[in-house]
Amino acid sequence: MTYARIIGTGSALPEKVVSNFDLEKIIDTSHDWIVERTGIERRHICDSDETISMLATKAARNAIEMAGIDPEDIDLIIVGTATPELAFPSTACMVQRELGIQNCIAFDINAACSGFVYGLGIAKQWIESGTAKHVLLIGADTLSRVVDWNDRATCVLFGDGAGAAILSADEETGVLSTHMHSDGVGTNLLYATSSLSETDNPPKIRMRGNEVYKFAVRSLSDLVAEELKENNITQADIDWFVPHQANLRIIKAAADRIGLPMDRVILTIQDHGNTSAASIPMALDVAVRDGRIKKGHRLLFDAFGAGFAWASSYLVF
Repeated sequence: MTYARIIGTGSALPEKVVSNFDLEKIIDTSHDWIVERTGIERRHICDSDETISMLATKAARNAIEMAGIDPEDIDLIIVGTATPELAFPSTACMVQRELGIQNCIAFDINAACSGFVYGLGIAKQWIESGTAKHVLLIGADTLSRVVDWNDRATCVLFGDGAGAAILSADEETGVLSTHMHSDGVGTNLLYATSSLSETDNPPKIRMRGNEVYKFAVRSLSDLVAEELKENNITQADIDWFVPHQANLRIIKAAADRIGLPMDRVILTIQDHGNTSAASIPMALDVAVRDGRIKKGHRLLFDAFGAGFAWASSYLVF
């Protein structure tokens, strides 16, 4: 059997760092309140001359370098993003141009914070079917561009960044399963208006936090149970849990519900905030490069986002 295996990871962050203390100067909040409620201490924010395609391309180059492949070997580029640079063309096509790749397919998907894991499910199918041998998968978002900086409940949560992975055909092992779900019941609980909106222009993020929190905790823990059952494994079989970095309380609640100790959870939320589709691949890249995640480790990805859209994947790295 052919598997889709991650052979390279990369990430990119804007240079500008905004700490909780910086936010104290512009809104009615405090460092201690933000940390207690979210676990976030700082986030990276794009300057006016930084774009999502720049971040995505840098993350892609880092992943390609680790993978040791030529960019021309890439058959498919998928970018998961909810904040594209332009309505069209796709951010994936922009990355393709910057990498100088001419003979591959490139497209974006929007599953909000679950975009990278949705993309993983697509990449898995393309590789297993023999349609693609090498896939560049990117999660990238610049949520600072749609944050309402007067809304203290949401502006403290989000940051910008990009994470990437190269998936290649492997005869041994790789992505073993993926599960994707959506339920439109959440469309009015977490959303961002667009430049076409008649109510908010420029676009703004709107969220009803309590309802989102309850649904997220339940969905994330249900996803883990789904992966354990399908793969006939237990929590003890998971080396690392790499969840979407939305809120530390959500991550802890989900881990507690499934009986997974926090010392096996990869956390970057304190430094990155919620970077939407970028959060899982960036957390993965951090843990690969600092040596925690090694070849052969069994990983569980778990994401939840607007839509509602939620997804998971169990894989051997």
